[in-house]
Amino acid sequence: MLRHVLGKAFRVLGYTVQYGCVAHCAFEYLGGIVVCSGPSMEPTIHNSDIVFSENLSRHFYCIRKGDIVIVKSPNDPKSNICKRVIGLEGDKVCTSNPSDFLKSHSYVPKGHVWLEGDNLRNSTDSRCYGPVPYGLIRGRICLKIWPLNDFGFLRASPNGHRFLDD
Repeated sequence: MLRHVLGKAFRVLGYTVQYGCVAHCAFEYLGGIVVCSGPSMEPTIHNSDIVFSENLSRHFYCIRKGDIVIVKSPNDPKSNICKRVIGLEGDKVCTSNPSDFLKSHSYVPKGHVWLEGDNLRNSTDSRCYGPVPYGLIRGRICLKIWPLNDFGFLRASPNGHRFLDD
C-alpha cells in the first residue's frame, strides 16, 4: 500500500518536473504573452495592451532598428520595460530631447542598443540612462493581441525621423 502511494507520488512529481522544464524552455526561448503598462509607447502600445513577445530574435542576434523590445530595466532589474530600438552598436543617435534647440549626437557602443519610447515627451529611456546592454533584451514584440480591434502586427514608429543612417 505504502509502496503504491509513494510510486504514484513520484510519478506525479516526475511529470510535474518534466512539464515544468518544457514550460520554462518555451517561455525562455520561444516567447510569451506580455501585458504592457505605462504611456511611454503610445500611440503604438497603450496601457494594458496585451502583446506577444518572441524570444528567438535576441538569441540569434536578429534585433533590428525599429523593433519594439522587452528589456530588463537598467534602473530596476526586477521590472521590464517596453521600448523601440533606435540604434544598434556603432550607430549614430540623437541623444537630445525633441524640444532641445541644440541637438547632440553620440555613437552606440559595442554590445549595446539605444532605446526610446514612441511617446518622446513621456518616456524614460536611453536619453535618461544611456545605451542599454544587448544582454538585457528579453524579447521582441511582434504581435498585438488585445484589444481585439487593434489585433495584428505593430505599426511603424511615429518617430522614424530619429533613425539616423550615418
